[in-house]
Amino acid sequence: MGMPPELTVRQRIAATVCRRRRGSGFWFGLAISALWPFVLWGTRIGWRGGEHLPRTGGALLVGNHVSFSDPLFDIAFGTTHGRMPRFMAKAELWDLPVVKWVLGHGGHIPVYRASKRVGESFTGAIDALGRGEIVAVYPEGTYTADPDGWPMKPKNGVARIALKSGAPVIPMANWGTQEFLPADGKPQFRPRKRVGIALGPPVDLSEFAGRPLTRTTLDAATKKIMDEVTTLLEGLRDETRPATPYDPDAVTRPEAPGEPVERAAG
Repeated sequence: MGMPPELTVRQRIAATVCRRRRGSGFWFGLAISALWPFVLWGTRIGWRGGEHLPRTGGALLVGNHVSFSDPLFDIAFGTTHGRMPRFMAKAELWDLPVVKWVLGHGGHIPVYRASKRVGESFTGAIDALGRGEIVAVYPEGTYTADPDGWPMKPKNGVARIALKSGAPVIPMANWGTQEFLPADGKPQFRPRKRVGIALGPPVDLSEFAGRPLTRTTLDAATKKIMDEVTTLLEGLRDETRPATPYDPDAVTRPEAPGEPVERAAG
């Protein structure tokens, strides 16, 4: 399938003029406006699957994470399609000047990792979904450490939120953002990078309805969600995923048959 067609000049102009602004808050809206030219005009961006993003009501937007710039492009996608995503992000960002204003006034949700307050993160996300918001989640917790850019083993909190809220789960794949903003944090504007976003239909989690939220249930639901995300990514890349997701907590990761076993980074 490959990357979606690059947006035409007319489509970029329409996205710029008609994108959703209501509900962004002053600081978040200001940040979007400041970064918009770099995202929409500074890359060769394209997307598909916009029909799968609900126009009203709460929904979980679940994606892979290959670059710190992913939220910028996912915001562009969301606002162009009439929705203002609220992101779950590590709580430490709320301690940074300016960033805390952007996140706080933008309605985003702090994630308290390895903390007694971790339950607040789930409650915040479920409350936002109940208000009819789009909540964006990267279940890997950070951008992938997989050497080939495939999704890592995810955290199962996304399944807890999905099953407790009952909100639809929309899978999303990002690719090319890692070329625009590599791990060294220096944006690459020339040549303009090819960036693709793909959404799929809601993940069917009906088999988990009514089950106790045990680790087994949450892990299985999370795997099903991330399998759909990875299938979309395979389509963007025209490649096949590894046999086993990279596990950042393991010493080694089993590779596909015939491939060597590599030591995990970090």
